Amino acid sequence: MQRPCGRGLLLSLAVVAAALLAARQMGWWGPRAVFRLFIPEELARYRGGPGDPGLYLALLGRVYDVSSGRRHYEPGAHYCGFAGRDASRAFVTGDYTEAGLVDDVIDLSFSEMLILQNWLLFYEKNYVFVGRVIGRFYGEDGQPTPELTQVEAMMIKGLEANKWEQKEKQKFPPCNAEWSTTKGSRFWCSEKSGGVSRDWIGVPRKLYKPGAKEPHCVCVRTTGPPSDQPPDNPTHTNRGDLDDPNLGEYTGCPPLAITCSFPL
Repeated sequence: MQRPCGRGLLLSLAVVAAALLAARQMGWWGPRAVFRLFIPEELARYRGGPGDPGLYLALLGRVYDVSSGRRHYEPGAHYCGFAGRDASRAFVTGDYTEAGLVDDVIDLSFSEMLILQNWLLFYEKNYVFVGRVIGRFYGEDGQPTPELTQVEAMMIKGLEANKWEQKEKQKFPPCNAEWSTTKGSRFWCSEKSGGVSRDWIGVPRKLYKPGAKEPHCVCVRTTGPPSDQPPDNPTHTNRGDLDDPNLGEYTGCPPLAITCSFPL
């Protein structure tokens, strides 16, 4: 892969959920009162070179004037490859070759679509929206195409998946882990393991996720009702989430130990 025309400006996915909702509430996807329509050949003239009429780039068919960030996008600058075109795919893939600087994103995953949404929020916040590109995402009338509608739907599904993952992480926080050539592997739990602060420590278990090739270590609450039962349920076994069917114990590690070591 070639060196990109600049260092990545990707915003943290940790805030994308709130950002996506804010974007939709503020109407950034909706029609603007006045905007210009570009054909790709016309947009290609806006690369910021001598005699060019301006310095624009497009993302998901939306055109932004990035003149205020000229040092990033002008010819020879770090992000020069994005100028004068819609290179939406490259914002996610990191393929900055001519073959990769394209607008075809329909085969990207839900999480990758959220990265695109995050980039879109970045440009909406920092640069001036000037129009739309006629082609993959907008028709000759400036209205969204079915492909753009599909991309938006995938972003919403990505948001839902992200929320589920965050909820799952609260239930099963990742273990702390370390490995060395002399001591082997060690997994252990603490009140902040996996970046999840909580009022319990838990014990290491293998979590088997559908579709995953290998399980990964998570910390499991050992007391109280299971997470899917109300706290006042009188029939719970006071074993926390230990009986979740997707969990497995580590061979050779005591069932309630907070640390599991596996010497070489």
